[in-house]
Amino acid sequence: MNAPERGAWLRRGISRNGGPLREDQEVVWLQVGVHYADSRGFAGTTSYDGAQLRFHHDVGEAGEDVGTLRRDGENLIESGVNPDGSTFLEVWTPLPDDGGEGGSWSLAGCQVVRVGRHVVHVDGESGAYLPI
Repeated sequence: MNAPERGAWLRRGISRNGGPLREDQEVVWLQVGVHYADSRGFAGTTSYDGAQLRFHHDVGEAGEDVGTLRRDGENLIESGVNPDGSTFLEVWTPLPDDGGEGGSWSLAGCQVVRVGRHVVHVDGESGAYLPI
């Protein structure tokens, strides 16, 4: 499936290279249209070819994630390959969306995505989740 048109998601766990599902940090992914930001420090656009979803890292950490996305109840399950060739499986749970303003803004090497009261800012050094 393609990335949702609009969504705020909290990662509940990640499995790396087939290992156990675990979580060691708060990670938030925001999506508005084709624009996304990930609080780990990368942002850009998504594209979907009918089978695979690509997260193009246009700002922050260089690279591109390629994988699939599927629903599991209210959660999203993302699995694929990182830029370094390692594999991952991530479980994403929706954050409350108050229906407020949403959008994506890019300027001078940074990108900000807002979904209601959720904001993620990414620049060349890091990413940050900034709830408002």
